[in-house]
Amino acid sequence: MIEYCALASGSNGNCYYVGNENEAVLIDAGISRKQVLKRMKEVGLKIEKVKAVLISHEHSDHIRGLRVLSDLHKIDAYLTKTTQSKTRVHHQPFKVNVFEPGDVIEVGNIKVHSFAKKHDAVDPCSFRVELNGKSIGVMTDIGTACSNVKDHLQKCHAVFLESNYDEEMLLNGPYPAHLKSRVKSDHGHLSNDQAVKVVDKLKDTPLKTILLSHISADNNRPEIALKTFQVVSDRYQIFATSRYAPTEVFRLEPGSEVQEKADQLSLF
Repeated sequence: MIEYCALASGSNGNCYYVGNENEAVLIDAGISRKQVLKRMKEVGLKIEKVKAVLISHEHSDHIRGLRVLSDLHKIDAYLTKTTQSKTRVHHQPFKVNVFEPGDVIEVGNIKVHSFAKKHDAVDPCSFRVELNGKSIGVMTDIGTACSNVKDHLQKCHAVFLESNYDEEMLLNGPYPAHLKSRVKSDHGHLSNDQAVKVVDKLKDTPLKTILLSHISADNNRPEIALKTFQVVSDRYQIFATSRYAPTEVFRLEPGSEVQEKADQLSLF
């Protein structure tokens, strides 16, 4: 059995859980250790199963909780060498395992496929977590869906996919011009429209479930993102993650389609 959950997803903190009966990994640790433990407890997940935390890039909403979480719970931390070099000292754990984008990191029976992506960080990565031949993708903070993103997305059974902003809300919103340009750039974030076009073009893939992630508090709304994705709702199950609370735990049985437990989420 595969379990996956967004413990937090947004510019105030990101943390994603993927695991099986015995072991699990976290992708990013952008919320405090206290919040990680609280949110895991709320959905019945155990920190003792977490064997590794993999960091996508050095921005604080992806790394601020890493040092305390890793050091106190003896959880292996993985960063690229360049990301480590740009990470603030107070965010760095005592021990860091270094990897390069493209490496496959084995954590017990879990294989984590890392790959480079486009974002305004020094060495940004996304991840595809593989267990028992099934894959869960964590693909946020993506300025554009490059070939790496598309290639790994083709192999996913479920994905946490960035749907950061509504283009009209960003245009008419409170951000200054330079920040609007940064968000819209090829090294910024994916809009709702850009994200839905990526999955709409997929063919002959095992992807069944999409969890819209990193939804902006200022330039988007979950209901707007979900409405945008209604055009592909005949092919995928679409849910929205939250910056304030964990999703329910989704489960995928080996040899089966994705099964979800998501009473708190919107679904088309």
